[in-house]
Amino acid sequence: MIVIDRDSAVRILIADDHSILRQGLKRLLAEAFPKAEFGEAGSVAEAMALATEHDWDLVLADITMPGRSGLDLLKELKSLRPKLPVLVLSMHAEDQFAVRAIKAGAAGYLRKECSPAELIRAVNRAAAGVRYVSETLAERLAAHLQSGGSNAPHETLSDREFVVLRLIALGRSMKEIAAELGLSINTVNTYRAQLLNKLELKTNVELTRFAVDHELV
Repeated sequence: MIVIDRDSAVRILIADDHSILRQGLKRLLAEAFPKAEFGEAGSVAEAMALATEHDWDLVLADITMPGRSGLDLLKELKSLRPKLPVLVLSMHAEDQFAVRAIKAGAAGYLRKECSPAELIRAVNRAAAGVRYVSETLAERLAAHLQSGGSNAPHETLSDREFVVLRLIALGRSMKEIAAELGLSINTVNTYRAQLLNKLELKTNVELTRFAVDHELV
């Protein structure tokens, strides 16, 4: 069922660090909503600047942008504009990021390989104030609630620990991570120590291997 009228001048902000993907999403959405207006951001900082300067009806945000992640963007957007629906786009399977994104306030979680029809359906539901989840994700969320949480080790991490883990796995130094996240090096080292303790690992190499094995990077 179409929720957004084709003649509606809906305003959609697309946040993704790949220009080609942003252009593809714009063309696809423009076909469904010819009068839609779009904004583009290639980083969390750009997205937040546009979200502060303009009103949007919907945000489509990649969860794994360089530096500060889409999870950071999601939290900041929900803090700035609590009622603004944010659909998370990801190349990662639902079991890596989806539950974390939904818990952080996402209006839905979509794989980048989803069909155009599914994207339009998700946009319609999110714009109408209805959360969009696939059948697979709905089952996972139900299981997560019933079990009181996931047994997956990385899902026991806080969002900040999770982001630091990904940056370490991407080869960032503690100094670089501190600069990207706006934290002190001591704070980043504390997060690293917490990661090693929670995941029962000893080195950055092991943290990197863990992230790769669980498809977190």
